[in-house]
Amino acid sequence: MSSEHTAELKKVLKPIHLWAIAVGLVISGEYFGWNYGWGVSGTIGFLIATLAVTIMYVTFIFSFTELTTSIPQAGGPFSYSHRAFGWWGGLIAGYATLVEFLITPPAIAFALGSYSHFLYPSLPVLHVAFACYVIFIGINLLGIKESATFSLVVTLLAVVELLVYIGIVAPHFSYETFVTDPMPFGWQGVFAALPFAIWFYLAIEGVAMVAEEVENPKKTISLGYIYGILTLVVLALSVMIFTGGITHWKTLSTIDYPLPAALGIVLGRDNTWTHFFASLGLFGLIASFHGTIIGYSRQIFALARSGYLPSFLGTVNARFQTPHWALFAGGLIGCLALSLGTTDQVIILAALGAVVMYMISMVALFALRKKEPNLERPFSVPFYPIFPAVALLLSTICLAAIVYYNQVLSAWFFAGLIVIVVIFVASGKHKTLN
Repeated sequence: MSSEHTAELKKVLKPIHLWAIAVGLVISGEYFGWNYGWGVSGTIGFLIATLAVTIMYVTFIFSFTELTTSIPQAGGPFSYSHRAFGWWGGLIAGYATLVEFLITPPAIAFALGSYSHFLYPSLPVLHVAFACYVIFIGINLLGIKESATFSLVVTLLAVVELLVYIGIVAPHFSYETFVTDPMPFGWQGVFAALPFAIWFYLAIEGVAMVAEEVENPKKTISLGYIYGILTLVVLALSVMIFTGGITHWKTLSTIDYPLPAALGIVLGRDNTWTHFFASLGLFGLIASFHGTIIGYSRQIFALARSGYLPSFLGTVNARFQTPHWALFAGGLIGCLALSLGTTDQVIILAALGAVVMYMISMVALFALRKKEPNLERPFSVPFYPIFPAVALLLSTICLAAIVYYNQVLSAWFFAGLIVIVVIFVASGKHKTLN
């Protein structure tokens, strides 16, 4: 029997797996990356940005769940936008989602390398990052159930670790420290901080990309999403606020390991707890790195299966029922990005892809409500049309802020989209994929 074919993906995931994937995809955002937001806004400015982004994500996830349960396909946002708008909707959503899920893993790999270097200074950051790609692509090749079980274990460890961290630093929280130099750049800083606030929740929508591998998608996807977003809201706000009361925000605003550094301030860098936490902190980063590899591979697979990418990327391994060529291709792109960008640039670019995808997904939700009123909707967004409208409005504000403060990166992002559209139309593919 051939090792490559176009068989369906295996349906084995349960609600606990979905919660683990949802939280695991994102939880590294609580460990690093968000602290760069302090550098452009201060503590109070970043708190305001985070509260606005939290409202955006809560309304978005409740809205997005309606799409995921109605159209449980591996393409996720690409599938919904293609169904609502045809080839151009699918192309925009697919491109934006690919940028998000291909660019996010390199940022996490950088942090994995930085955490490892913090523990063992002899380990080069980039060498550890490249090794992570090799190891976790290998784990993902073994099958989705094995991958999801691994996600469950490391996600539970990461959540417990964050709770322990909060318990250790909370008694040392100082309100006076937290409000020192609270908004040095005024409201302008709040807008500049939005992409770093997005990092707290970025990629939770990746659950949509394993929808074809869920045992009972119409009932269980909503549970995974809702419990996942609630878990992340509590963790994000707690970690950010308590860490901000430990030391002046400038001390932690430019490093990839803010939590071990905060513990080092509270307990001493050579304290056993500090090293123990930094060691366990790798679990949170591993959970997200592993989850985003699942996400990018399913997105590449779905785009290839639908004719948007070369067909060989849409093949499934007969033995493990995983999209092996999609896993390899995304890994190569990620390793290239590792060599070219810095953590803050990677975060901004990933956030840019995310908000474009959020916007077109919300517009697709409105369009499908009109276009297909009889579509089976196992989960209906509450307070329609308020929730999707709020999510769309806040996503638009985030997009405007990211573009305004990051014009060169934004130009690269949209230039890439224009080039792909031109190639697509010139090749005549748009005529065959409507």
